[in-house]
Amino acid sequence: MKTFLVALGLGSALVCVLLAQQSELATVVNNSLKAMGAENVKTMVISGDGGDGFVGQNLNPNADHWRWYNDKNSMRAIDFEAKGWRIQRIHGEGENPPGGGAGTTTPAPDQAQNQVVMVGNNFTNQIEYDLLPVGFLKTALEKNASIRLATVKGKKFTVLTFPLENAAATDGYKTSVSGWINDQGYVEKVETLIDNNVLGDITWDAVYTGWKDFGGVKFATHILQHQGGKKYFELNVSDVKVNVPVDLTHPAGRGGAKGGPGAGKAGPGAAKGGPGGAPAAPRAISEDLGGGFWLITGGYAAIVADFKNYIVVLEGPQNEMRAEQIIAEAKRLVPNKPIKYVFNTHVHFDHSGGLRPFVAEGAIIITNQGNKGIYEKAFANTHNLVPDKLSKMKPQPKTKVEYVGEKKVLTDGTHVIELYHLQNSTHDIYDMIAYLPKQKIFLEADEFNVPNQVATAPAAMPNSYQTNLLANIERLHLDVERIIPIHLPPDGRKVAFSELKMAAGKPGI
Repeated sequence: MKTFLVALGLGSALVCVLLAQQSELATVVNNSLKAMGAENVKTMVISGDGGDGFVGQNLNPNADHWRWYNDKNSMRAIDFEAKGWRIQRIHGEGENPPGGGAGTTTPAPDQAQNQVVMVGNNFTNQIEYDLLPVGFLKTALEKNASIRLATVKGKKFTVLTFPLENAAATDGYKTSVSGWINDQGYVEKVETLIDNNVLGDITWDAVYTGWKDFGGVKFATHILQHQGGKKYFELNVSDVKVNVPVDLTHPAGRGGAKGGPGAGKAGPGAAKGGPGGAPAAPRAISEDLGGGFWLITGGYAAIVADFKNYIVVLEGPQNEMRAEQIIAEAKRLVPNKPIKYVFNTHVHFDHSGGLRPFVAEGAIIITNQGNKGIYEKAFANTHNLVPDKLSKMKPQPKTKVEYVGEKKVLTDGTHVIELYHLQNSTHDIYDMIAYLPKQKIFLEADEFNVPNQVATAPAAMPNSYQTNLLANIERLHLDVERIIPIHLPPDGRKVAFSELKMAAGKPGI
């Protein structure tokens, strides 16, 4: 009986503690909403001008922002009860000089975007909602957030933290969201930790500054988001309206914007092959290119070379799954030899997302000298949210990188691979190409993504990517018969050099 009474007393005490914590949390949340004049806000329309980034697709990989687009006449109309919003904006080129990945033309043309986004079970959309000051407070109350006090650079904050789970079947993980409420009651910063298969565990944050009264509601005049330390989203807020009707009817057709401020172009799962991670890829298939070289198909392309004492792989793309396919096929084709080198065309995450498994194999990454330090730094980051083969190795192998300027030749006396810097690229300023002189084969990434059908006449308005690629081949006096694009043609055809000439506006002969 005594034990029962003690247990009952402890249980009652725990209930009292939990009730007290919930009461304190409710007080903090309500006081913050009241300070912002948002205690009765059900909808909010935020207007302004700014921009957003595409993670892992920079023109210059050393820039302090991701591949940048301007957002003009931006409006985000949010329904907090429905947990959804409409985005309308004019989305266009934001780089100076223009360029970068995530598009086929430079500069990117202005496009009107109009799309409705619902949180539902979408992990990225939930983060976008939670990064909003009012959204954060509402979720903090729902999730029974913990409370702590913090002082940052002399400023005092109340910090609320609650758990968040990415339940995607292939890369599910648990993280948390924290928000800093300043002494005025404003939510000044919200951040979380997400997974990126190149960068590892990275911070996604939103910082709100320049608070102003918009008709009784206090809101920031400047919003700045970062992912992995680079600028991801920015908005100079010109107007805020609350409790006005918000239409969440999906527009007809495709509106362009894919999510919240960053248009869903990054976030968790970036470079993984789509929302929720990469789908099951087809089995890797190889084509004999002759002379100890093979083309690996079944996904992004790679070339395997059988050198005298080791293997060279040209490109480690996409993700861990694709890299493991390429590695397995390389070892099947060339048994009992180590993979010594993996050549990287450029840093864009869909072309570097498979490098980590090669590092786990002990391979040396060959990349352009403009990328110096990028992979060493990235692969030294923690990779705990979604552990991969490299992060599980104890001790973790050191990332070894060999840097190339304008040209490098790999040879064992029999096999020859020529590597060149692609000058004047508007896709990635450090993009590189590979040439097999004996096979007269040229390997490139993203500069010539071949059309579904072979052209029958020279392009009337050739793309600058193709004209520049052809100019580089001519400058280097390369005798090319076949081009292998990393993005292989859907029909599996062998791409003749004449196709590039036609795409560049010249006769194919």
